[in-house]
Amino acid sequence: MRILIDFFPIALFVAAYKLYDIYTATAVLMAATVIQTGLIYAVDRKLQTMQKVTLVLVVVFGVLTLALHDERFIKWKPTVLYASMAIVLGAALWIWKKNFLQILLGSQLSLPQAVWARLTVIWVTYFLFMATLNGYVAALYSTEDWVNFKIWGYAFPIIFIVGQGLYISRYIGDDTPSKDAPPNTEKDAS
Repeated sequence: MRILIDFFPIALFVAAYKLYDIYTATAVLMAATVIQTGLIYAVDRKLQTMQKVTLVLVVVFGVLTLALHDERFIKWKPTVLYASMAIVLGAALWIWKKNFLQILLGSQLSLPQAVWARLTVIWVTYFLFMATLNGYVAALYSTEDWVNFKIWGYAFPIIFIVGQGLYISRYIGDDTPSKDAPPNTEKDAS
């Protein structure tokens, strides 16, 4: 069900583009993203940071696309989103020494510290790859080709999610401390 909610705005965007034009599709994308965000909030009673950032970027880049009648804004929105996420995750890990991925998902997954660090590097790499790929298609191909890329480009997140699941599956429930994790200094309370 969640994948359907995630796919909903892009499916409507592509359909509106095929039936009308990029500007109608942009307005549909904006409305669908607002509805998607509302659905996610209704189910989870909260929104993840990524969902909030996506909503803001879709609305801002959508408004710019419609107000300036310039399709480049909506075409570059994914590149900005992916690059921003890569920068935030990378800066947090390597500059601020915080693992935002672990902070966001740590309550749902119990993984060794070294795995969280590798997983964050994998996410940074994925986001940079997707930012570069979208930028390449947006800059060098027609709007029609870019919209078609949005359809078949969904293979990349699916492959990423499956690969990530396979990678972390061997660590789920592993309570042995990682050699990179700091030693437990708490005294036994008994």
